[in-house]
Amino acid sequence: MSGLLGRWRGQTKVAAGPWGPERSVDAEVTYSQVAGGLGVVQSYRHVEPDGSHFEGHGIFTVDPVHNDVLWYYVDSTGVPPGTAARCTWRDGVLRVDRPSDAGWTRHSLLLRDGVLTHVTELRSSAKDDDGGAAGADAAADGRSQAYRPFMRSVFHRA
Repeated sequence: MSGLLGRWRGQTKVAAGPWGPERSVDAEVTYSQVAGGLGVVQSYRHVEPDGSHFEGHGIFTVDPVHNDVLWYYVDSTGVPPGTAARCTWRDGVLRVDRPSDAGWTRHSLLLRDGVLTHVTELRSSAKDDDGGAAGADAAADGRSQAYRPFMRSVFHRA
């Protein structure tokens, strides 16, 4: 996590969806150590073309019992924060899968060659009016089988 520390600026590409058309926005994120180095606070913000903004704040910390990384997160969408999500490291990618009543959100963070990439994908748990799977891509459990792109941010140190 220490490689993420500092201020980053870049662009976020937001996919089209119920939240609006596809667009690219200027974005920034900072990672700061807190609590004597036991946590890292993440603060993300971007401004929409209409002047409104989106922001999200997380805190990463280590679970001393399981020796893995936990992520607590809240953002300006108004969805109440849930419990901490467990992170995994694979091939230099920090991945977080967070469940909610609406489905799953997957975050993947990669720092390579001075470029920080943060990809956010969504997997819906939507059901149709009869309680069955919504859409042709829904699995037997009523959830979408695949994650769909939501936001892709590419940052460089500010």
